[in-house]
Amino acid sequence: MSADLTSRLLERRLVPVVVIEDAAKAVDLAKALLSAGLGVIEITFRTAAAEESIRRIAKDCPDMLVGAGTLLDPEQVKKAAGAGAKFGLAPGLDEKVIQTAQKEKLTYVPGVATPSDVQKGLFLGCKIQKFFPAEQAGGASYLKALEGPYGHTGVRFIPTGGLQASNVGPYLALKSVAALGGSWFVDKKYIEAADWATIQRLTREAIQLTSGAKS
Repeated sequence: MSADLTSRLLERRLVPVVVIEDAAKAVDLAKALLSAGLGVIEITFRTAAAEESIRRIAKDCPDMLVGAGTLLDPEQVKKAAGAGAKFGLAPGLDEKVIQTAQKEKLTYVPGVATPSDVQKGLFLGCKIQKFFPAEQAGGASYLKALEGPYGHTGVRFIPTGGLQASNVGPYLALKSVAALGGSWFVDKKYIEAADWATIQRLTREAIQLTSGAKS
């Protein structure tokens, strides 16, 4: 993982988790986020439109750091990289998927939920890991407990799952939290309605939350 790419990914301490059904809306969504001051986007591979959405954003929005989420197998990793994704994330940790991402030179953030996951991820070279599902797995207090045995390793986490503007404070206070993964400001209903004004407003508010926090 290059230092430059990592700094861009974590610049705002905020990664929008996007589920998009219509690739025709992808570029407008990316432009709305850029206008709000957020230069990163994660398009999840949960829909048939994901690959084409990444391709369009990579082509038409060069200032946007576009990534792919929910990468569950090596083939999805190859498709994401081929479409122009610069980083990838997953809800779990799979050695074959990580190895494929490394071969594709795709910055990769595996999902972890237990000490064993964290340790395996470190062994495989993943210093940034996605804590998922954050709220359901124990929340910020659980993540703080993981800092005890693993904080000195330099591992950083992107908590994702169940995050809202009302509950992100405890996560942002942790030294191990590099960024937050969330969808509350890019909710699927706003994308489907092409409500870019609401997405811009909520994104600006989310950036204020993360920018004002000190870890």
